Amino acid sequence: MKILTDKLLSQSAYSADIDVPFEQVDIAEWLFSLPEAEYLRCCPPDHIAAGNTTTDDGRRMSINVEMIGTGLVVQHYIAEEQSPAYCRMNSISDVFTSAGRTQVNVIWELIAERREDGYTRYTNRVTSHPTDVFMAFIQQHGQSFEQAAAARQDAGGDHNRRETPLFAASIARRALARRN
Repeated sequence: MKILTDKLLSQSAYSADIDVPFEQVDIAEWLFSLPEAEYLRCCPPDHIAAGNTTTDDGRRMSINVEMIGTGLVVQHYIAEEQSPAYCRMNSISDVFTSAGRTQVNVIWELIAERREDGYTRYTNRVTSHPTDVFMAFIQQHGQSFEQAAAARQDAGGDHNRRETPLFAASIARRALARRN
């Protein structure tokens, strides 16, 4: 399978404030210790399941199952970068639709930045690229790339807009619990 990084399927970024000092936030620790029930609270009813594992070579991995629009998406996010203030996760995601199964590449960036007041701003950025499998899938079903990208942008942007403040609240709860 080939990732077509020259084509953008969708991209969205939303931010929310976390009323916790920047030094107390640890996005990587939060992400890789996130209980499934907490993940489900971060975008009901879209979030279905979550877990953590590793790749064969030991890299951290987050598995997320969610509905994005009308597609059931199984994401296999591998940590490319991970720190208290930034995680870059990369997934070849399986997408199950009423027309069948395909695959897209999703980059999920979780970003914490220090606000002027010393507290934290969280940004949840999601970028999707098609794969050659996806391009063949939409061609087989008579859909143009522009149509597929517009649908993915609408559904993915709506999902990200709703989950970002809930992720920020969850990160805050974790930071406060670790402090006590």
